[in-house]
Amino acid sequence: MPVAGVATYVGEEFSAEEADVLRRYVTNVDGPVFALVNLPEVVKGALFARYSRTHKSLRRLFLDEFVGDLDIEGDLSIDATVGLDRAERLYDRVFLEYGDDSVAQLGGVHLACEQASNLLTKILEWGRLMSYLEQSTRYIAYDERLGGRYRYHRRPEVLASPLGTRYVGDMDRLFDAYAHLVPLVQEWCRERYPKEADDSDFVHRQSTRAKALDAVRGVLPAASLSNVGIYGTGQGYEALLLRMRASPLAEARDYAELMLTELRKVIPSFLTRIDLPERGGRWAQYLRATREGTAEVAAKLFAGAGPTAPEPEVTLVDFDPDGEDKLLAAMLYPHVDLPETRVLERVRELDAGERRAVVDAYVGDRSNRRHKPGRALERINYRFDVLADYGAFRDLQRHRMLTIEWQPLSPHHGYALPEAVSQAGGEARFAEAMERSAALYGVLDERFGPGAAYAVCLAYRIRFSLQLNAREALHMLELRTSPQGHPAYRRLCQQMHRLIAEQAGHTAVAGLMHFVDHGEADLERLEAERRAERRRHG
Repeated sequence: MPVAGVATYVGEEFSAEEADVLRRYVTNVDGPVFALVNLPEVVKGALFARYSRTHKSLRRLFLDEFVGDLDIEGDLSIDATVGLDRAERLYDRVFLEYGDDSVAQLGGVHLACEQASNLLTKILEWGRLMSYLEQSTRYIAYDERLGGRYRYHRRPEVLASPLGTRYVGDMDRLFDAYAHLVPLVQEWCRERYPKEADDSDFVHRQSTRAKALDAVRGVLPAASLSNVGIYGTGQGYEALLLRMRASPLAEARDYAELMLTELRKVIPSFLTRIDLPERGGRWAQYLRATREGTAEVAAKLFAGAGPTAPEPEVTLVDFDPDGEDKLLAAMLYPHVDLPETRVLERVRELDAGERRAVVDAYVGDRSNRRHKPGRALERINYRFDVLADYGAFRDLQRHRMLTIEWQPLSPHHGYALPEAVSQAGGEARFAEAMERSAALYGVLDERFGPGAAYAVCLAYRIRFSLQLNAREALHMLELRTSPQGHPAYRRLCQQMHRLIAEQAGHTAVAGLMHFVDHGEADLERLEAERRAERRRHG
């Protein structure tokens, strides 16, 4: 059924009994945005964990796989509003009167945002102090239809324009290409990587399917719909909603209002400032004005700038030549009784063996990548300029402890053709989809500005800057180079690791990242699927 502000949302049908159960645990049963209530935290966490690997909506997933394990006999008497009036009065006194923002960090909400485009998911997942879980293109095939239609965002103003028919037709053809390529590449994967004797049919099927979905996801347009689970505090949601209200993307502004409606059913007082003209109103206007003003200045400064020459995928644009000295000083600082300047002077006198001893002692014996050294690694930073396909960007953007800024998504930087697609004989169909995407973007850009990006396939490249300290670099590079990772971001992170060692000359930093994997992985998910099966069978 249509929902105000989100005209393309496809509603679900629930029986009267199902709806009765759902009303106890979600803030609405018929909209794309809703919060979870009256559930143990472990259940909400498990729901979100399962969410990323199923095509089901969160409400359907809850009914099908979770509600049977809950004792709901006494839940009819549960009322999430009990004690709310008193809590709100206390909050108003502490927060509004005294301005104690820390209070808003203590109340959290699990919120589902369903049928959001891949452009919107990047806006939803911007904040550092929130947790996100997004539907995965690796585990879910996007050729399944929703309400009889392919799953992509349909802006009402685009559909109502003379370009509406073309938009729907071209989008459908992109999804047709995806539906054609997935089985083609999967069959190639099965032949290229035959099942080993010790592997079950299930393990082989899952790993070859994951590789096929990874390879073909580039055909999907940025308009493709996804489900996102969010957990955040009142303070985190306040900042997110204000950014969304200031966004140039109409879809983001629509969802901001839907989210605010549902959040007010759970943490109303924490969001009081959003609608106050002198508070939230001015804040959103400030964000909008600074974005538009900077864009205007940039357009003037770079008017007439032509295309750049071919450049590397990853460029290390900034680092501290003295970074390793500062890193060692930070490692030693908590263990001495001297000013940092004296500690740094002593570090500069150390020979190679003494420097190695400091690093070895601080890092210790890391038996796995989850054993992470302390905050001394936050002393030094690296800044990279990256030109990579939008699919890889989506994966790296979710790392919240780094600083990432990206330029508008367009077809101007060309696209990445996965080797598996080419070897499976799908190159011509893939290229045809890219041409269709670029042509649709061209006609939409003249009329709809930021909305033109919906037409851009995930294989097209986007430029973004990525700045992170050595501690976050250790986490991201070890995680994203693991053999089960997507080949696109594995390659990017392997290059970052080499640049830290070779260009920055920070061999000690690169060396302590013991679990960065520079090997090749033919069937990325195979070992992970084997481990999962061993856990299932005890």
